[in-house]
Amino acid sequence: MNLQLHLMSRIAAVALICLLASVVYVLKDSEAQSKAVAQRTMNSLAKQLEYQLLMINAGYPSTNPFPDLDLWKQTNNTPGICVQYASYDDRTTRSLCNGIDLSAQHWPLSFEKGYRQLFEKGFEWQHPIAFNGHDYGMLTVTTSIEMAIGHAWNNICHLLTLSIITILAVCLLVYLVVSRALRPAQVIVAGLKRMDLGELSYRLPDFKLIEWQQTAAAINHLAENQQLLLSERQKLAVMLMNVQEEDRRYLARELHDELGQCLAAINAVVTSIKRTAVQQYPVLMPEVEQISRFTHSMQESVRNLLTRLRPPELEELGLEASLTSLVSRWNQLGDGKVGYHLHIQGDCTHLQKSLALTIFRVIQEGISNIAKHAMATNADISLLISAEDISLTIQDDGKVDALPFADSPGIGLLGMRERVTALNGKFALAIAQPHGLLINLWLPKN
Repeated sequence: MNLQLHLMSRIAAVALICLLASVVYVLKDSEAQSKAVAQRTMNSLAKQLEYQLLMINAGYPSTNPFPDLDLWKQTNNTPGICVQYASYDDRTTRSLCNGIDLSAQHWPLSFEKGYRQLFEKGFEWQHPIAFNGHDYGMLTVTTSIEMAIGHAWNNICHLLTLSIITILAVCLLVYLVVSRALRPAQVIVAGLKRMDLGELSYRLPDFKLIEWQQTAAAINHLAENQQLLLSERQKLAVMLMNVQEEDRRYLARELHDELGQCLAAINAVVTSIKRTAVQQYPVLMPEVEQISRFTHSMQESVRNLLTRLRPPELEELGLEASLTSLVSRWNQLGDGKVGYHLHIQGDCTHLQKSLALTIFRVIQEGISNIAKHAMATNADISLLISAEDISLTIQDDGKVDALPFADSPGIGLLGMRERVTALNGKFALAIAQPHGLLINLWLPKN
């Protein structure tokens, strides 16, 4: 749930609690108002009756006999109230009610049942009528519960209408205010996504609210540190690759000058021994032939190792010739079991030495991995060189059907990624369709 909906739900919950408390208060207040109306009616009618007694004792008899309740009936417009006058001598009893038209009432039946359970069924008040120390009778005022229910329902309807309008207005206001206040969060999230994609040079703008300012400043500082660390890491990776290539050249030179010369000398000695053995010691010929085979095998292994350590075509003929020779050699070694296909688009002659070497090493490692682990029958290597960047795709139809390689102990893919990252490139792995490994990399030319 986002912050806007969260705040509005909390506000609505608090508003409902307050509304419930208000409803309870309104019900109690409505009951009190109904009692107050009945008491005022009783006091007013008692004064009218006492006034009638005063006029009778003063010699101004009324046209209507005492007690005359017509005046109250004419002036009272509150429904649901009944009055009764009973003399103490039981000679005079007069009753009058102002009824309620129940057909005009529209409160829900459930509300009426609840109100009847919570409050009294009705109210009754009595007031003695006396004049000049003589008690005449008792005035009784009663109210019906329908009057209280109607009064309470009207008040609750007004309260609910006002509350709903207020809650909606507050929620709308909160939504607009929070939406405006949270706009920087969208900018921050978008900025973090760009940084996550490797665009560490992006910086968040300055915001008005101090909380967003502090957040943006912290993220920008973190991005600066990450950019600095990445730059230092890339420089270190380039240095390590240069040192590695220098070690490769040194090993290739030593193998060629030392071990290669020794094997050549051994081969010459074996040739001389073979001539002597043919003439004087034929029985030694099988051992001599075996030594000769071992020597040739060692020379071939050293030659292959020299090619891997320092491919002569890369320095003498360029990247395209080196890759063509590499793929051709692996096709020969595969003996038709795996077919390697190379596709090159663009000019390879003007690439920087570091780019050409990285591309060669990545393809070399990729083919080696396919030969060792993929169990593939076909592998496609596609190299696209444009004016701005370089794209390389290595795809096989091997057994791989899921990523990542959690159980793989090798470091070949890790080395490929490090080489590409050191040159500000991008390296990605995916599953080919229907199975096999797909390696994609991108390198900037500048």
